[in-house]
Amino acid sequence: MTFVDLDGLRCHVQRLGPQDGRPPAATAVLLHGLLTDSLASFYFTLAPALAAAGVEVLMYDQRGHGRTARPPAGYRLEQFVGDLERLLDRLAVTDRVHLVGNSFGGTVAFGLASRRPSQVACILAIESEPASPGWAGKLDGILRRSEQHLRDEDTLAWVATQRGAHTARLARSAGALLAGTSLARDIPASRLPAEAELRAIHCPVLAVYGSESDLADQAAWLDALLPDCRSVVVPGQEHSILIEAPDVVRELTLSWFAGHGVALRGPQAGRRLQPAVAKRSLV
Repeated sequence: MTFVDLDGLRCHVQRLGPQDGRPPAATAVLLHGLLTDSLASFYFTLAPALAAAGVEVLMYDQRGHGRTARPPAGYRLEQFVGDLERLLDRLAVTDRVHLVGNSFGGTVAFGLASRRPSQVACILAIESEPASPGWAGKLDGILRRSEQHLRDEDTLAWVATQRGAHTARLARSAGALLAGTSLARDIPASRLPAEAELRAIHCPVLAVYGSESDLADQAAWLDALLPDCRSVVVPGQEHSILIEAPDVVRELTLSWFAGHGVALRGPQAGRRLQPAVAKRSLV
């Protein structure tokens, strides 16, 4: 476990790397989502497979989440993107990084690609989208409803009964984050990039959605918006595809990396880009 100071923010960082003593084939940065998420969602799903394939994996808890400090204010999107920029600088990551973002983490990834295009090799966005007026409006509604529900003891008791103690703990932590910070007000007030800024994101992008997710309709919009984007819709999956279908996400990620300049090692050596991610498709 490592903590890095990001201009006063104590940030919890975890790194996994190749165990064969050779230099890493690439650096991947894994970015988790809002409220109930943390780097643990990648640590127990995707990160070990990438490290075993020769990739240096960098994960961190975003501000207010996990073991990273929880300041009372400062939760606009541009501040999350700034944290990522400072982290890469503090850790002296100078090579081009492969970004994997889950939900809000994907939005942060798009933000970095817009601000530092030369540092981003490619993006894999899981159930995510770039910031836009529609994005801000949706999150405003979600955060307002979450603020209401997550302070209701009957709701939290129902979560514990129906979803288990672990999910109930995550819900309570999310409620504390919303109650103790300005996050619910800051996110909708984030600076939104102009459409021209989004169209200028030229790195390859793979967008992965669950067919039953409310975001699945974003696939066509994102394909049309970004110059080098393809999408995959996974049948029967909802928003939590990273947790519910980790094997599918691992296969897509390894294939995507292999198709974009990463010479994977170990059992993944020689892997090529799957036809399923060569164009918009169902898997």
